[in-house]
Amino acid sequence: MNPMHRMEQLVAELNTYNYHYYTLDEPMVSDKEYDVLYDELVALEQTSGLVLPDSPTQRVGGELLKGFTPHRHLSPLWSLDKAQNMEQLRAWNARVVKLVNDYNTKNPEQPLPSPSYAIELKFDGLTLNLTYTDGKLVQASTRGNGVVGEGILAQVKTIKSVPLTIPFQDGTIEVQGEGIMNLSVLAKYNETAVDPLKNARNAAAGALRNLNPKVTAERRLNAFFYNVGFADRIQFDSHQEMMSFLRNNHFKVNPYLTYFDNFDDAMEQLAEIEESRSGLDYLIDGAVLKITDMRTREVLGYTDKFPRWAVAYKFEAEETTTVLNSVEWNVGRTGKITPLARVEPVELAGVTVQNCTLNNAGDIERKNLKFALGTRVFIRRSNDVIPEILGKVTSENDGEEIVVPDHCPACGFPLQQRGAHLFCDNKLGCKPQIVARISHFASRDAMDIETFSDKTAIQLHDELEVREPADLYRLQYDDLVKLERFGEKKANNLLTALEKSKERDLASFLYALGIPNTGKATTRMLAEHYRDLHKVMSATVEELVELPDVGGIVAESIVAFFADPFTQAGIEKMLSLGVRAQAPEAPQQKKTDSFFSGKTVVLTGTLHQLTRDDAASRLEALGAKVTRSVSKKTDLVIAGEKAGSKLAKAQQLGIETIEDEDEFIRLLEQE
Repeated sequence: MNPMHRMEQLVAELNTYNYHYYTLDEPMVSDKEYDVLYDELVALEQTSGLVLPDSPTQRVGGELLKGFTPHRHLSPLWSLDKAQNMEQLRAWNARVVKLVNDYNTKNPEQPLPSPSYAIELKFDGLTLNLTYTDGKLVQASTRGNGVVGEGILAQVKTIKSVPLTIPFQDGTIEVQGEGIMNLSVLAKYNETAVDPLKNARNAAAGALRNLNPKVTAERRLNAFFYNVGFADRIQFDSHQEMMSFLRNNHFKVNPYLTYFDNFDDAMEQLAEIEESRSGLDYLIDGAVLKITDMRTREVLGYTDKFPRWAVAYKFEAEETTTVLNSVEWNVGRTGKITPLARVEPVELAGVTVQNCTLNNAGDIERKNLKFALGTRVFIRRSNDVIPEILGKVTSENDGEEIVVPDHCPACGFPLQQRGAHLFCDNKLGCKPQIVARISHFASRDAMDIETFSDKTAIQLHDELEVREPADLYRLQYDDLVKLERFGEKKANNLLTALEKSKERDLASFLYALGIPNTGKATTRMLAEHYRDLHKVMSATVEELVELPDVGGIVAESIVAFFADPFTQAGIEKMLSLGVRAQAPEAPQQKKTDSFFSGKTVVLTGTLHQLTRDDAASRLEALGAKVTRSVSKKTDLVIAGEKAGSKLAKAQQLGIETIEDEDEFIRLLEQE
């Protein structure tokens, strides 16, 4: 075959695979198959000395650039007016409605439709403006001042979700979007980076404005697109039509794009987005509300700075800076030593932040925090998760040193380094470990010992020398009743609760033991598979990795935990004291002929007739697979009251939904 013809075939095939993988999230081939074709293309290019304009080999980044070339946009890139609260949003909408009504009064023969709204996520990255001529990407630039930006074509070509060619080949268009770095990609990058990146926004902006495109390529950026700013031979009647054009031309459009005819419904969606944004794998700092009808946009026009037909609703900041005052080293129930940062109090995402997490000593080094005490640092908070320190504001070592301990801060025992973390191995003599293990053992999802609390664990440790969970079952009434804040009633209640806890099933007991790297789902699966405590204890790594969702690390954690003589002795003591740890009832045979059989189902929103867990259990009994996130593999979404982004994504993807709870119950109960 002619080498040029083969290169054309390979470029077309690889670009198709890239589009399905990076834009549609629907891989068509394995990485290995892709690599074979890619390597063949590289060899042909090296032999022939030719590279086709849309070859995927261009995405690795080329030579170092000397500087940025100014690019004048074919159409201005406008800023957006901002609303900080619902009252300001309603004021914006009132102005829109008034302008529409005024126009219709003056032009009754061609009235504008009642306003309808599109809601898009407001990405926290770097604005991109891409120019395509006759279907080929010929320029890419930053926003700049809205009229002139910086040419960054070589950098943008490294983003694999940016199409190098598009099906639309009729003239010139400019498409706007946002270059971002996914949070999972940022975390992976920082694991090995010599200079860790402080946050995803700066990482994306720094990569795209870097004169070395190879640096851009290393950051594995992503992009979403949301507007056609200029087109000389095509027009759109609505926002929906424009988005369809973008999708049809292989641009990645974010699935969280929703449409509303009613303004109040749009407001509810904004509240849902703000509440659920911490679950996204990229940063957003708000949402954008747009009028969908293009003729209405034209009539409403622009102020000196903003379009009147769009507004940005800004969320409360999730990132800010504050001063790092001190670092404490805390001991967990597994003996792991974790640093906790004390910072100067600062308002962030609606709360006052005083404590921030630092994962381990290595994290301190990677984030250039070794000499950061007394200096200003970046912090980030997501919903109720404890805020995290991202890095120092400056790169100088201008603060006091954070000293990493070599002995346990609680008991003085020498610390051991295992993997990325420090551990105290003094299991029988380190109070924080003991108290945490006992509290976990007694917790609701474990042995569910009623009336038990962290204070109770501390008191029993200090005054009755309770050193392990087995000691709980040796407690006597005469010992308890003498304790401070313990009367006859409290003593009897605790003893009754301890006696009831002996009947907990094997899954609860395994979870209560606190096996490292395992949660409720894993311990339940172990209980259902082995149905006997001693079989779990004697399982091998080779056996365990064959089980669902058990990888090598989890398998090794389970085996090492049960190999510990301390663990074995504690379990045997509890069994001798009456703890039964019985196998669960045999699972019922899943139905294969129900409405839900074989379907992947997502539950979202609030159900009133049964709990979410009950609904999931009943669905699984009927042969369904219940998952948390909506994807193209989802078959059905059950939407209760106040269902938000998951329902919106399902509708966007054309996934079947049930939004009537009575109908859902009827389907559950039908034979």
